[in-house]
Amino acid sequence: MAQIVPFRAYRYSSRAGDPARLFTQPYDKITPEMQQRYFSLSPYNLAHIIRGQSNPADTETDNVYTRAAAYLENWISTGLLTQEPEASLYAYFQKFQAPDSGRSYLRKGLIALGAVEDYSQGTVFRHELTHTGPKRDRLELLRRTRAHCGQIFMLYDDPKLAVDACLDRVAHDAPITCVTDEYGAEHSLWRIDDPGEVAQIQRLLAPSKLLIADGHHRYETALAFRKGNPNLSGAAHVMMTLVNLRSPGLVILPTHRVVANLPPFDAADVLRRAEVFFTSEVVSGPEALAEKLDRAAPDRVVVGAMLKGDPRCFVFAVDPAQLDALLPNLNVEERRLDVVALHQVLLAQVLGLTEQAVREENNIRYVRGREAAARSLEEPDVQAVFFLRPVGVQQVAEVAFSGGVMPQKSTDFYPKLLSGLTIYRIES
Repeated sequence: MAQIVPFRAYRYSSRAGDPARLFTQPYDKITPEMQQRYFSLSPYNLAHIIRGQSNPADTETDNVYTRAAAYLENWISTGLLTQEPEASLYAYFQKFQAPDSGRSYLRKGLIALGAVEDYSQGTVFRHELTHTGPKRDRLELLRRTRAHCGQIFMLYDDPKLAVDACLDRVAHDAPITCVTDEYGAEHSLWRIDDPGEVAQIQRLLAPSKLLIADGHHRYETALAFRKGNPNLSGAAHVMMTLVNLRSPGLVILPTHRVVANLPPFDAADVLRRAEVFFTSEVVSGPEALAEKLDRAAPDRVVVGAMLKGDPRCFVFAVDPAQLDALLPNLNVEERRLDVVALHQVLLAQVLGLTEQAVREENNIRYVRGREAAARSLEEPDVQAVFFLRPVGVQQVAEVAFSGGVMPQKSTDFYPKLLSGLTIYRIES
């Protein structure tokens, strides 16, 4: 059962200034340039806590983590952050336009605390693997601050949209917070503190399985912190935003792959090796390539490609039955994904990239947006660009609920959840 509970969140007060200058994108989306911009917006911007500045003179007692804890303590003691008087849930709506299509969407979410549970218990499911470095970083921050400043993005299945109906009732009133982020998405927040409404939402969500959409590293960090602090009751929960996986406001963007700095690279040789596994179709240019991918049948496994030294664009396609023979150790849900064919066949068997090289991003980087990905081929060290279609949310659910996992950065749920809207402090 999904254990969803209200909580007394800490929220920025009016003393902290304009809310639009305080909230941030999730920590792992904050580039060095974004970090400096956030720092310049306000001395109370959340980046000071979740993505602070390291210094060469840092010590065990004065470092990015201890400074984050000091910021949090100071902001609470001076009233910049204040705790809500009542335990509440929160309706969290995001209005946005999809970057590729420009189509408008509304995504409806619920901010709450959820129980931190092992995957083996069958309530929380992952769809991606995690890596040690980010978890070590987030665990040290959590140990020092004992606070969750961003939400884990969770999906649940509610065919009747009953929880959304509860959120809609609350959203008739003016929001307690409404800001527009740097990507043009509007984020609005409403408090849900009526005991009857809270109980109704808890009843509706209790039978749900929860699927992590974004925040795998932070979820597993919360799990490690709970296991390391068995007597700290507050560690049994983590802050989540829950969204119905049937929501029409769910948008997943494709993340394209840029390959660089391989040993001597020859486009003709890459094509010869690729055609052992794939049929290839030449298209006239990036626009035609994008159209071809968009129009490909959902049951087809296809990947687009541009190769340094060859002016053409290619669409590689493979028969799903052939993937069954090539990748027998994966379950059928995984074998039907374009991104799996890209990683397991094109990158591994054609280009010879090892799992470690991909994991450590030695020869690969990830780019949102087809135009940006195509332009990257002009860079001197880039040798190939591979284009993907977006993964469907039902595909993500099928893989996760069947016990499978997807390659890293297979999904880019858009927009991201703002960090700092609510803060859960582990106090007991």
